[in-house]
Order: sequence, then C-alpha cells, then structure tokens
Amino acid sequence: MTTSRITARERLATARLYLCTDARRDTGDLAKFVDAALSGGVDIVQLRDKGSAGEKKYGAIEAKEELAALAVISAACRRHGALMAVNDRADLALASGADVLHLGQNDLPVHYARRIVGPDVVIGRSTQNRAQATLADIEDGVDYFATGPVWATPTKPNRSAAGLDVVREVAESHPTRPWFVIGGVEENNVTQALEAGASRIAVVRAVTQARDPEAAARRLLDLLPSV
Repeated sequence: MTTSRITARERLATARLYLCTDARRDTGDLAKFVDAALSGGVDIVQLRDKGSAGEKKYGAIEAKEELAALAVISAACRRHGALMAVNDRADLALASGADVLHLGQNDLPVHYARRIVGPDVVIGRSTQNRAQATLADIEDGVDYFATGPVWATPTKPNRSAAGLDVVREVAESHPTRPWFVIGGVEENNVTQALEAGASRIAVVRAVTQARDPEAAARRLLDLLPSV
C-alpha cells in the first residue's frame, strides 16, 4: 500500500509522532479530532478502543463499528499523507486497507499476521524491556517497535511503568529499526525521554484530551528531533 505515492515503510522511516486514539464514541467527534491531530503533524494514527470512555458507556466495540471508525481515520490519513494503524486485529487491518498493524506480545504471532496482511503492510511490536526490544529489532516481519510504558498510564492499568532506564537500555542497544517510546508521554516529560535516547514518541492523552489537538500535536512535534 502507498500513501501519496510513498510506501508505508518510507513514510515510517520519517515518522516521529504516533497517536493512539479510541473511536471517540462518547463524544462523536472522531472525524474532526483526527483531522485536527493530523493538521498538527501526527504521522501515524492508531485506533485502540480498549478501556475507552466509549467502551465503558456502550460496551466493547463491534467489528462493523470498528471498521467504520477505521474508514474515517483512513480517509483523514490519506488527505494528510499519514499512516493509519490497526491494533491487534490482522483481519481488520486487511479489511480496512490499513497501512500498519500493531501487535502486542500476546497477540497473533508476526509470521501468521504477515500471511494475512501481506508483504506491504507495516507491522509493529509492543515491547516492555530491552530483551523484547532486541528481539523485535531482528524478528522477521517486524518493521518497528514501541517500548514502554515509560510512565504510568491508565491505558495500561495493570502494567508497571518501566521508567526511563528501559529507554536508555534500548537506545544503548542501537536498534536498526524505528522505535517509539510510549506510556504516559506528555509535553512536560518528552525532553526526559529524548535525553534518555529516544527520538520518536507515541502518545494518547497528550493529544486525545487536549482542548486543541492540533496545537498539542504541533507542540509535541516541535520538541522532537528530525529522524
């Protein structure tokens, strides 16, 4: 798949700001929100509805509704030349024409996922420590990985924060693939992550809960180095 005639992997190579958002079923403003975040410079938008306000109010999102939300995100990403990511579900990634599939440690194994989505979809991995990050950096079929949670975050309520030490350890291993730090990353602690060796970040609340998502994304991006 290509985005504005640039392959997803080429776009990934320059991506610095990765946004995870729920379907915003409780507010009903997904299209407006995503467009604003992308206008602020977000490079990748992943739909992740687990534990969201919408889930608490309406229950777990059904596949049909998730595909509808992904269609909204995909259209916005195409307009802005960004990448659209699906969390966990290889089948929905294929059905939605996603650019990216992100897999956790206990999700479908990468080689099975690759058989479903094909060779062109970017696949990412969640990692919580240096050992997992080192494996993700060499595992066949993986294109990038995310490390964290660095700080405590309600999106991962049962997972202890790894702290900045894991960022330093991963940075010192000199990964060859793009990697993002995730978990409680906000405007007021980005500099700490960068000083520990990060250059790319993944955020949730820093943008999803901002009064002005476009401005919040732009401020975050201004703090990040070029890659």
